[in-house]
Amino acid sequence: MTTAAPTADTEIITAAVLVIGDEILSGRTKDKNIGYIADHLTAIGIQLKEVRVVPDDEAEIVGAVNALRARYTYVFTTGGIGPTHDDITADCIAKAFGVAIDVDPRALAIMKPAYAKRGLEMTPARLRMARLPEGSELVQNSISTAPGFKIGNVIVMAGIPNIMQVMLDAVTPQLKTGRKMVSETIELLRPEGEIAEMFGNHQKEFPDVSMGSYPFVRDTKVFGTHLVLRSTSPERLAVALAGLKVKLGLG
Repeated sequence: MTTAAPTADTEIITAAVLVIGDEILSGRTKDKNIGYIADHLTAIGIQLKEVRVVPDDEAEIVGAVNALRARYTYVFTTGGIGPTHDDITADCIAKAFGVAIDVDPRALAIMKPAYAKRGLEMTPARLRMARLPEGSELVQNSISTAPGFKIGNVIVMAGIPNIMQVMLDAVTPQLKTGRKMVSETIELLRPEGEIAEMFGNHQKEFPDVSMGSYPFVRDTKVFGTHLVLRSTSPERLAVALAGLKVKLGLG
């Protein structure tokens, strides 16, 4: 994994993911990017706080971008930067930031020779992918060359999973990161209802440690619960975990 730029251990860095595309909302395309981005951000010390999915609609995209970029350290968008008429993400980002958009000579310098090498013409449709909002930084695309971009705290990436992944790797060194979230899991072969009240009270004792319970069924007859504790403080996590084990009779 590409290394991000470290910041002070006490700083909390947050992010949102904005998924753009009618095809996601209709169910025709199944999103494969949210989980990957969440795992990546957690690993480098950025807390993913919100995910939104919006259609290929200018007002919806602009409104979501402006709301999210004001609320979080970073916004990662996926989808809508291809060559077709409904790929309007770049135009919407430009509108959200109130800047012009045009063919970027840096993007063109990357794309034109790459397409020529493959015997492909730089058609108007392909040229659309070189249009970037004024003031953007390029995000490298090592697979199909057409770049993503970063403007302000918004990182704009492709929706195709393998291309999104190389773009995320490419932009990671530019990102600030904070304290990494660590977690511990207890597996109980007991139904969730048996420990719900105790677990809720334990959470109240440790408001700085996130706690969740996740029931499961094994072999259609064994009912169990995974108790997951998460914190940016390994010390507080250890104390909360030890206390919970005692209450469960595991300590």
